[in-house]
Amino acid sequence: MITVAIGSTLGLLIGGRLPQKVQESVVTGLGLVTLFVGFSNAGTTGNVIIPLLSIIIGVIIGELLDLAGALERLAGWLQTRFASREGIGAHPGTPLPDPPLEEDARARFVTGFVTASLVFCIGPLTFVGSIQDGMGLAIGFQQLAIKSVLDGFAGMAFAASFGVGVSFSILTVLVVQGGLALAGSLLGNFMSEPMVNEMTAVGGLMLIGLGLVLLDLKRPRMANFLPALVIAPLLVALAGAVGINVYPF
Repeated sequence: MITVAIGSTLGLLIGGRLPQKVQESVVTGLGLVTLFVGFSNAGTTGNVIIPLLSIIIGVIIGELLDLAGALERLAGWLQTRFASREGIGAHPGTPLPDPPLEEDARARFVTGFVTASLVFCIGPLTFVGSIQDGMGLAIGFQQLAIKSVLDGFAGMAFAASFGVGVSFSILTVLVVQGGLALAGSLLGNFMSEPMVNEMTAVGGLMLIGLGLVLLDLKRPRMANFLPALVIAPLLVALAGAVGINVYPF
């Protein structure tokens, strides 16, 4: 949370000084790197059927629950409450932005919050590092330290392009990584290596989707795919319980 806060603050300080063309190019670069990481993580699967079923089942659940809409409404509330002209202490009588400008600011905030939240909380370092750190293992802290540095630089780049919405992703980091660390402290290492691999592969596919969003090629509702991260390890555990080898090759 600290490194994301520092990185996003630095990004906000330099972002407004960058020309629009530079900001667009930065977003394109982020999209390309996100695609690369996504493809790398997706390759950790030992049986592509597991991510396939996880994605299909997970997105059906996510669409029915409208998780993307809920996350966007949360981002919209945060923007209205804390990041609007009124929310940051505008002086009485200060004219508010025209409605189209206000809508653009809201959309930019939502995009920054949702995109940064998903990027920061999807990946093997998040899952394994948080759980192992909760268990009190030194390697877990090392993994989170590496992730923190990476998230700090990513937060700076995202904030330079998407603005203050990226800063509020520290709330998502708190809930997700804090929740996994708490689970690790209470349950121990409750995920086997195949479960982590398949969850990582599903997260990689989601990062590919985010890369498409950043490159403005397609606008999938990636938050609706989040249940797939839970479905993947459950399918591995279920297969093991009934004696099915998910890694037949």
